Amino acid sequence: MDFSLSTEQKEIFEVARKFAIKEMLPKAAEFDESAIFPREIIDKAWELGFTNTCIPSEYGGNGFSLLDAVTIGEALSYGCMGMYTSIMCNDLALSPIVIGGSAEQKEKFLRPFTEKPLLASFCLTEPSHGSDAAGIQSRIKEDGDDYILNGEKMWITNAGHADLLIVYCTIDPSLKHKGITAIVVPADLDGITVGKKENKMGQNCSDTCGIRFENVRVPKENVLGAVGEGWAIAMKTLDHSRPLVSTIALGGSVRAMDCSIDYANERKQFGIPISKHQSIQFMIADMAQKIEASRLLIQKAAWLSDNNLDSTLIASAAKAFTADSCMQITTDAVQIYGGYGYSREYPVEKLMRDAKLIQIYEGTSQIQRLVISRKVLGK
Repeated sequence: MDFSLSTEQKEIFEVARKFAIKEMLPKAAEFDESAIFPREIIDKAWELGFTNTCIPSEYGGNGFSLLDAVTIGEALSYGCMGMYTSIMCNDLALSPIVIGGSAEQKEKFLRPFTEKPLLASFCLTEPSHGSDAAGIQSRIKEDGDDYILNGEKMWITNAGHADLLIVYCTIDPSLKHKGITAIVVPADLDGITVGKKENKMGQNCSDTCGIRFENVRVPKENVLGAVGEGWAIAMKTLDHSRPLVSTIALGGSVRAMDCSIDYANERKQFGIPISKHQSIQFMIADMAQKIEASRLLIQKAAWLSDNNLDSTLIASAAKAFTADSCMQITTDAVQIYGGYGYSREYPVEKLMRDAKLIQIYEGTSQIQRLVISRKVLGK
């Protein structure tokens, strides 16, 4: 066993960390307060090769492994969890093409993302179907060489700025997961309407909207795999993306602990820094434990995926553990700051608001426990 990163991975982490501190941290509060989409930040991240980490080198990508990608993710999330959600969104959206696409589809749809900073969205969730993804109602019907797509999606990251949509729909809702199909939809096709940007609790700089599809004509050649194979593609995609999403929690947790340590060493109560009080020491010790365990789970999930081993259980464990840990760590950071922690003049309240979403999107913490229990119980 070897728990060390390679020299190249360490260098990548340092470059990404410097980018997060120089470019992301100074703008995090402003972009959150004004709900500014971080397009400039995303474009700079693209120039450095920190986006589209899932694209293979034969289609113009950097050839990153998932372990490389989660190393980058931890570093960038330290700068802002919301910004990294928008940066990472392309990996979630493009992974279905990497997993289920033909060589021709990969060349057609992936290479443009390596030539200029385009954005893509992963369209699975619907207004009435979140955790019950197999019950989606968006439908496709054959019409000559095309499919006609009708339906509605909700909580779609980067929807208002996306150039390409990967849409999960069904040929018949009664078939449940057996009818689900993944299809690539250019965002400029007639019949696509993007809804208003959602006013969220946290991660406000990340664009989140609903999308309506009304008689959208999509070529049959845009179907990934075959009709009815969308569910399998989605599940493999989530095994790949959950470690990446987990890094959002990890980076935010590290930032919250650093803030807590700095404040605890400066703030005095009863004549001494509060870091000298055992109650504060124990809170920070718990943070450190959760961060170490989170990083190990994420890296193991990435290693399993990179070695073509079953990563479902560990990927779900990483997602649930890191999300729940980040929520606790950021809550404790606010507590350490006391009244100042509740003020928007200080960074930890934003970290707490941003953390909550990670327990919800990409499969709630409860869904992760359902996946884990089924794997453990042998179902």
